[in-house]
Amino acid sequence: MSDEPAPAPLAGVRILDLSRVLAGPWCAQALADLGADVIKLEHPGRGDDTRDWGIRIGKTETSYYLCANRNKRSIAVDLSVPEGLALARDIARGSDVVIQNFRPGGAEKMGLGYAALSADNPGLVYVSIAGYAAGTSEEGRLGYDLVVQGEAGVMAMNGEETQPPLKIGVAVVDLVTGMTAAQGVLAALLERTRTGRGRRVDVALYDVGVGVTSYVGLDALVTGRDPARYGNGHPAIVPYGAFEAADGAMIVTAGTTPQFRAFCRAALDRPDLADDPRYATNLGRAQHRVELVAELRAEIGKRKRADMLAAMRANGIPGGEVNGLHEALTSPRTEEATLVRRMAHPVAGTVPVIAPAMRLDGVRLAVSRRPPCLGEHTDEVLAERLALDAAHLDDLRTRGVIR
Repeated sequence: MSDEPAPAPLAGVRILDLSRVLAGPWCAQALADLGADVIKLEHPGRGDDTRDWGIRIGKTETSYYLCANRNKRSIAVDLSVPEGLALARDIARGSDVVIQNFRPGGAEKMGLGYAALSADNPGLVYVSIAGYAAGTSEEGRLGYDLVVQGEAGVMAMNGEETQPPLKIGVAVVDLVTGMTAAQGVLAALLERTRTGRGRRVDVALYDVGVGVTSYVGLDALVTGRDPARYGNGHPAIVPYGAFEAADGAMIVTAGTTPQFRAFCRAALDRPDLADDPRYATNLGRAQHRVELVAELRAEIGKRKRADMLAAMRANGIPGGEVNGLHEALTSPRTEEATLVRRMAHPVAGTVPVIAPAMRLDGVRLAVSRRPPCLGEHTDEVLAERLALDAAHLDDLRTRGVIR
């Protein structure tokens, strides 16, 4: 793979990120990865809420903050004072995209709502992320990933059948909300090339949570009841899940009958299972899931993981190890894909940064900026965007408007 930076499709696109925590910053980071100039506006004292979440790395940096803010510049502006609001509005006036996830109605009260900003900037693409959709009876409620995972049925489809519903290990609703919002931004920017006008992109966490249920949600609607939960198994494909080998956990995903038969013969030396008429089709294997999985667990538990995986790969049967998270992130596989970088940091020395997953023309999107310190680029951005001179900046700083 080339070490040259990928072309930047959104180079020249100016984004003002007024959002906090995860869904909004994740949207802005996705656009920054594509080359947009993202200005993250934060409170001068506390910054983004996530600067106080996760593992402390620097004075204003945590692991949580780092995950969602690469490739951005940070300015610290107090929006509770008129001069701070004026600065934000002036930056928005020269921006292509504004992203916000204030409490419902909060942006409008500050004069940072879509109507006010688009009146001065008709080409503005404005992203509003909320917990619940505007126009519904719950539009004023605050949205939190865990609450939505519970309300939208995401927890109900996760975990073991004999255990209570279980949340997914990352804030999946927040993350998918961010990517959905970024998709809306890209569509609106493309349309703007034809019409010259922007759009308001509204995304609600609850709506995304319902969408995340995908094929399991459709099963529930078709049958009129909650589908069974299978933990690490698959509701329709057998064998498809995690199994304990003699020396560690592994994944077996024999999604077709030829793969199942090859797995039984090559990895388990059990041709009788391959030829058993009960297991001749996937529907049959699903019908006899309990007895088949019990047989497979017993056989897999006798064998070493590496031996079975080698046989599986030689015979085109998908599968792999179940790694610890640190083990996965430091594995040769991750290193070869250049997915984790260590970048110089003025306070922490170095910080780890996970690289964007996307490649363009075979080149991974660049990590051109580490996640910023709080207010690191305040002077730079305000001088560049608003032509404020040093004396003006010093005065604003002295009065606590900026940091």
